[in-house]
Amino acid sequence: MSIAAPPPKKLSIGTKLAYGTGDLGPAMVSMIKGFFLFNFLINVAGLSPGRAGSILLLSKIWDAVNDPIVGTLTDRTRTRWGRRRPWLLFGSVPFALGFILQFFVPGFGETGLFFYYLGVAILLDTAFTAVNVPYAALTPELSNNVQERTDLNMYRFSFSVLGGLVAAVMYNVIVNQFFVDDVKTGNLVQGGIIGAIIIISNIIVFAYTSEKDFGDDDDTEHMPFFEGIKVAFQSKPFLYVLGIYMFSWIALQFVQSLILFFFRDYVGGDPGGQFTMVIFGLQFSIFIFLLVWGNLSRRWGRKRVFMIGIPIWIAVQIGLFFVRPGQTGLVTILSILAGIGVSLAFLIPWSLLPDVIDYDELETGQRREGIFYGFFVFLQKFGIAVGLFVQGQVLEWAGYITPDVGSTIVPAQPESALFALRVLIALVPIILLVISMFLMQRYPISEGKLAEIQADLKAREVKKLGG
Repeated sequence: MSIAAPPPKKLSIGTKLAYGTGDLGPAMVSMIKGFFLFNFLINVAGLSPGRAGSILLLSKIWDAVNDPIVGTLTDRTRTRWGRRRPWLLFGSVPFALGFILQFFVPGFGETGLFFYYLGVAILLDTAFTAVNVPYAALTPELSNNVQERTDLNMYRFSFSVLGGLVAAVMYNVIVNQFFVDDVKTGNLVQGGIIGAIIIISNIIVFAYTSEKDFGDDDDTEHMPFFEGIKVAFQSKPFLYVLGIYMFSWIALQFVQSLILFFFRDYVGGDPGGQFTMVIFGLQFSIFIFLLVWGNLSRRWGRKRVFMIGIPIWIAVQIGLFFVRPGQTGLVTILSILAGIGVSLAFLIPWSLLPDVIDYDELETGQRREGIFYGFFVFLQKFGIAVGLFVQGQVLEWAGYITPDVGSTIVPAQPESALFALRVLIALVPIILLVISMFLMQRYPISEGKLAEIQADLKAREVKKLGG
């Protein structure tokens, strides 16, 4: 006899808004790091492209450890406030401080600067993990309904995109307009503003959300850390979602971190007002299509919308390769069209991950959101690091000319460096996106299969309560 699960309790708009607010800080940090940090390290701090690219990659050696560790620790955290929310409250200040220090330029030589920024990158990534992993892991604890989870991610990434948009415009206004003659001070000012937003947004999530009660499991024997990692990577659905996210996200990072170089050095556009319009067009388009795809996924399913939207993004990448110097308007148009597909790299993988967690609970009997979300946050940062490292090495090999420290003169780049820019920003992402589509087509948990998994979990829960 099958046991029918009761209709899931709907989350209030207030809860969804409060949850979405929590991604403002991480999104603003990711936006600034993705679009501007590489340029800052080279053109403001004075590091070579190779060293600048190496800094974030090296910091990811620690990240490979701290993300899943923090995830596991949040799984085992027991407080009167829940498992995840205390991490948001107490981790927000170190997170804000690490971001501010990332944009301070001490009076060291290049070797000293390299180790300073490497140390700060490790601090920032650790604090980012301590906040973002438990925040992301709240999604399946707020609701077990697939559409509610998709809605939560839609709210989350709507705030994420809007936060990224505000951060990008604010950075350009502060650094390239208000402090155009003192970019070091401008970078510190924007760091302080975003640091304050990080703290405030985490307090809002802490205060206005509550975690689902999975029962008193203090006596439950927790799976050892490394055994948990082993089981996670034996999960076929997890590996597929991991691959879908990794390849689509790294494709985004290649475009994001090089678009300023491409627009300024190859197209010849103004890195101030004109570039702001490029970012605004992209981010606003992403925001709109997050809402569009979120609603279409109710009727068509998540796999179908992904397979429709990503080819549009690929077509934009092809167009970007054929852009010619002086075509600033065309770049703006392409950035708007790119948002149609880029929005799916935010929405779909994150909405699939709770399915994997339910599947894992059915297989193991344990709720291990922290481990799974830990690896996802690690991949988000790992994508940025790999992109910056590869780009830095290729640009240095291609002869990219670094301007003198403090100079406002943009040097003319050799043809080899400009061609490398075009390949890295346009063609490499196409390969990555094709791979992500291949994996999505083979993702094994359909909407019907998920319904069966959740019905089995509910039957197990009812049986347990009935003794």
